[in-house]
Amino acid sequence: MKLSRLFKFREGEHREAVKPFLDHLEDLRWVLIKMAICLVTAMAFAFVFRTLLVHILQAPLRAIDPNLLKQLISLGVSDSITISFQLAFYAGIVIAFPFLMYFAAQFVLPALTPQERRAMLPAVAIGFGLFLGGVVLGYIFVLPATLRFFFRDAQSLGWTPTWTVRDYFSFVTQLCVGFGVAFELPVVVLVLVRLGILSVSLLKRTRAYAFVLVFVAAAFLAPTPDAISMLMMGGPMYLLYEICIVVATLTERKRKREAARSNVSA
Repeated sequence: MKLSRLFKFREGEHREAVKPFLDHLEDLRWVLIKMAICLVTAMAFAFVFRTLLVHILQAPLRAIDPNLLKQLISLGVSDSITISFQLAFYAGIVIAFPFLMYFAAQFVLPALTPQERRAMLPAVAIGFGLFLGGVVLGYIFVLPATLRFFFRDAQSLGWTPTWTVRDYFSFVTQLCVGFGVAFELPVVVLVLVRLGILSVSLLKRTRAYAFVLVFVAAAFLAPTPDAISMLMMGGPMYLLYEICIVVATLTERKRKREAARSNVSA
């Protein structure tokens, strides 16, 4: 998306006071500053509870075999700090996500009507719910099954699975947050429909291309480039894409009805 097109959208249909390009960039700078402050604050909060985070993320491994926790090895002198910062970063994203979405929406959609502006908070709540739902789904259902698969697959080859703490926590955090990001697909699609970049007819016509792109995106979001992780992430993502089409269709019909009523009253 070009910045000029985004800035044009920000001004809305009634553009009596058109902002200069540099003013839009200044607004963008302050939004990024607020998002950075919010994320750093959430990271600092999460870092205080790093021990609790470690216990929570080790629970799926403990469920497979409690002895596996003793086999996690640290190869770096500073692993305890670097991994703690890594966990705080990902936990900070989860904590700060609704605020990050709100700041982004404030920047992208300042030309909303009062009615649409009142609906922004529920929309942000839905977006955060989808993100949190993806994280929880990845942690509760996908992560244990994936760890168990790789553990038993290594054993079937006669190997002793001995994982480093760096690799383990990197895998776990990327999988959980990756699922959260993947579940934001409906929000992204509906925003693009609202911006006029996508239409319902285009979404329906490009189903086959979307199927391929969804699984390509899943390959990048998955913590490992294997078929199991890609299928576990790509399947729900494509289902969400189909849900997007349904929601976008309902939204478009509602917009047409409102336009028809306004034309009749005029």
